[in-house]
Amino acid sequence: MGRICLRVRLPGSSVYYHFKNKQAILDELLRHFESIATGFMTQLEQALTITQKTAEGKLLEQTCDCFFEKYLMDEYCNKVMRLLSLERFRNDEIQKIYDCWIFDKPLNFQTKVFSLLMSKGMLQTADSNYLAMKFYAPIYLFTQRQLFCGTLTDEQKQAFRGNAYEHIYNFFKEIEGL
Repeated sequence: MGRICLRVRLPGSSVYYHFKNKQAILDELLRHFESIATGFMTQLEQALTITQKTAEGKLLEQTCDCFFEKYLMDEYCNKVMRLLSLERFRNDEIQKIYDCWIFDKPLNFQTKVFSLLMSKGMLQTADSNYLAMKFYAPIYLFTQRQLFCGTLTDEQKQAFRGNAYEHIYNFFKEIEGL
């Protein structure tokens, strides 16, 4: 608590005026994070609805911008996700939140994207869950390696972008032959 107070430049006793304990601080951080993350998921879902009238490239561009730039590389969200990544081993509730925002929501969204692309005839019919997993696994790897490994730097962001976009290009090139 002392380090938190020093970091935000507050006297130690004033923190307890606003928060009952450390758990209350964590709960508020997570509430704020989930509010932001839900907003991003809403943007992605809206892009799916709009994209039903547009081409694949626009959806991909909107998805990458929202998920990569605004979510994974957002300073606040990135810090909370790194915290979740560490705390999930000690707290079952944190593990559930981590799984939800790192695995469940992104994979569910990607499954919808592939289903939409197949329904529009832009991809050959295949298992959309499998495609989502195959698409997302390297993204998750690059995220862990470059975005969740300490203080987020411009160099790490660029390395992530390079790897992620190369993967996306190769992924779509590969599945064209399915």
